[in-house]
Amino acid sequence: MFTGIVEEVGEVVDLRTDGDVVVLTVRAALAADVGHGESVAVNGCCLTAVVDGPGAATLTLELVPETLKRTSLGAVGPGSGVNLERAVRAGGRLDGHIVQGHVDGVGSVVSRTPGERSDEVRFSLPAELARYVVEKGSIAVDGVSLTVAAEYPDGFGVALIPTTLADTTLGARTPGDPVNLEVDVIAKYVERMTAGYLRGASAGSDAGQEGVAR
Repeated sequence: MFTGIVEEVGEVVDLRTDGDVVVLTVRAALAADVGHGESVAVNGCCLTAVVDGPGAATLTLELVPETLKRTSLGAVGPGSGVNLERAVRAGGRLDGHIVQGHVDGVGSVVSRTPGERSDEVRFSLPAELARYVVEKGSIAVDGVSLTVAAEYPDGFGVALIPTTLADTTLGARTPGDPVNLEVDVIAKYVERMTAGYLRGASAGSDAGQEGVAR
């Protein structure tokens, strides 16, 4: 599990294909503290680290076809910056929100309005995810925990503080750039758990109306 608080922007230094797997190599300072098999969120996507040894300067990560199909990681290449976060430790502070690293969909930057020190950015959103996005709720964009500032029929807007602009890749995103999106997992569970009750209530309402008609 992650929190959406980016630790470092790493640099992609190599991208190669090994059968149906894409092997991604990222240069990052935090690689020195990541063990073999540990989870690392890369642009919000939970991946397993393959480490050559203690004190390594790079992370090697393997992308299977499912990952490439469901995320924007297929668009990165040498020189690309990627947001990195290690898994949260039990007992640590949950500074952002609960993030699984399971990308729900890919959106894109629609527009950005620069302020004196902050930016307002609007993103597109796959239609099937819209019901999970609410004003003042949480969403992860490329692994960054953000608060929804505005809702639109086809997307949402956020306000990016100077720290987010400086310490994540979102400061450099331009209109048209793809971004990984993960909606609030709590909203998805609530929907699943209440679906049966809602169907039952609807059926009961219909039966009651039929009874009145008779």
